[in-house]
Amino acid sequence: MTKMEENVKKMEKLIKRWEEKLDSLVHKTEATDAQTKAAHHQRIDPLKQKLAEARAKLDEVKAAGSEKWDGFKSDIEENWENLEASFKELSGAKDTMGDK
Repeated sequence: MTKMEENVKKMEKLIKRWEEKLDSLVHKTEATDAQTKAAHHQRIDPLKQKLAEARAKLDEVKAAGSEKWDGFKSDIEENWENLEASFKELSGAKDTMGDK
């Protein structure tokens, strides 16, 4: 397995975990009052968009193959850093959704 294939597998697993966490957060948000729900969706919706962009970039890398990995690597790393920061920020908000 090439380095690119290893990285893609890791990224796919991480995206799947993030999607599951995001689905869980959305589900918990739905059980809150309208004002809290609106506030949480202001934070969740941009994260959904970032996650979709990361998935699209990963799909693009997979389609391009290992010869284009280096060209995509910096873009993917930047997307990953943004996603991780967003999830960490959102995790701080989860205490208000009953995850204490």
